[in-house]
Amino acid sequence: MAAASAKPAQAAGTVRLGALEVPRMGFGAMRVTGAGVWGDPPDRAAAKALLRRALELGITFLDTADSYGPYVSEEIIAEALHPYPAGLVIGTKGGLTRPNRSWHPDGRPEHLRAAIDGSLKRLRLERIDLYQFHTPDPRVPFADSLGAIAEAQRSGKIRHIGLSNVSVAQLEQAARLVDVVSVQNEYNLNDRASEDVLAACTQRGIAFIPWYPLGAGAALRSAKLKRVAARHGATPAQVALAWLLAHSPVMLPIPGTGTIAHLEENVAAAALRLSAEDLAALA
Repeated sequence: MAAASAKPAQAAGTVRLGALEVPRMGFGAMRVTGAGVWGDPPDRAAAKALLRRALELGITFLDTADSYGPYVSEEIIAEALHPYPAGLVIGTKGGLTRPNRSWHPDGRPEHLRAAIDGSLKRLRLERIDLYQFHTPDPRVPFADSLGAIAEAQRSGKIRHIGLSNVSVAQLEQAARLVDVVSVQNEYNLNDRASEDVLAACTQRGIAFIPWYPLGAGAALRSAKLKRVAARHGATPAQVALAWLLAHSPVMLPIPGTGTIAHLEENVAAAALRLSAEDLAALA
């Protein structure tokens, strides 16, 4: 499937992030950084062109985090797109740090307060549309971490609150403390461990943002996926994304890539409609 000429990301309909509405095909900006999600990309100009092309294709939701680079993804988004066009929604995350390139949770309220201020500065925003707690920190009470984010919301630094890498129990706990508008967990054709979290989000009408929607490529190697793709004249990646969109009305995939060709391929999946037979084959 070739990318359509007019706003193909709109083809899958929309989903709400609180008071905001976005097409159900977003863009994950993790890979506009260097290898291993560390440092600068090999071609900064190409990374900025990729982001601009995403908007041309009708994408209005960009997902990033202060840990991507660290900081590089947020900086490049601002360099490429600021002043931001009306309707663009940027979601970022905090609470995961990168000591020695590893990934280390830090849910201390003082860290989250500083992280929010840092993201505001790098993204050149007065208010962050969606701020997601990147991962619970086992050393810090969950309610304390959320309290710092809620405090930033009350002060006008963030508009909406999302969660990432949480269980149903944690979602329920958070929902008693703040208004949760999204959950971002790992989920794809091969890894459905968060099926219960997705079901809870679907029931609540909360957007579910699957990270690694293509399983870092691993989800694309199955024979059944290739057979469905061949029937549609599509790529396995397009079918994997179309399956996510068909699986729940609150699904908001954010496939990331470093090339415009793959970006256009991914966005075109929004127009792919799978049959009942296809869905049964992929169940």
